[in-house]
Amino acid sequence: MTEDSFKITVHMVSSLDGIIAKKDNSVSWFDTADNYENGVTGENPEDFLKSIDCYVMGSRTYEHAIELSKSYGWAYGDVPTIVVSHKNIKPERTNIEVFAGDLIELVNEKLKPTYKNVWLVGGAILAQQFIRLKLANEIRLTIIPIILGSGTYFLESIGQEQALHLLDVTAYKNGMVELRYEIKNSNS
Repeated sequence: MTEDSFKITVHMVSSLDGIIAKKDNSVSWFDTADNYENGVTGENPEDFLKSIDCYVMGSRTYEHAIELSKSYGWAYGDVPTIVVSHKNIKPERTNIEVFAGDLIELVNEKLKPTYKNVWLVGGAILAQQFIRLKLANEIRLTIIPIILGSGTYFLESIGQEQALHLLDVTAYKNGMVELRYEIKNSNS
């Protein structure tokens, strides 16, 4: 894949046991006091985020992000954001658009002609659909050093085998580990 080509990245943050959301949707478990001496501090998040030119998310992720934005601000800035939903959602920001249609159409007619680096940031069902339909190119999974025991699992019901190729592993000073995989045989 060249630098100028189109790419969809599924980005998830999970506990070690694969949970991406607690039943109460709290995010306090995202904070970690762990310390791993051999870890890195990571790149400048502002510079990295500038490389993402569109976010895609499901309606529950959007509703949760709107709720969190009341305390922490809107995490996605002014970057175009597409909410995939059949619900009647009124976008709260001008850079947000709601899409209620076929995902292949979304990718081929809306995303590919306009964007290069698209990040799917939630939720589990939408991520699984993108993987099943071979619309995603890579998965970036950040594992937080905690076991939650119950909640929403990232890949609980994917329903198919999917070959991956490890592109990178990064261990951070705060104990988080990021796994970056290429999804083999993606169509996007």
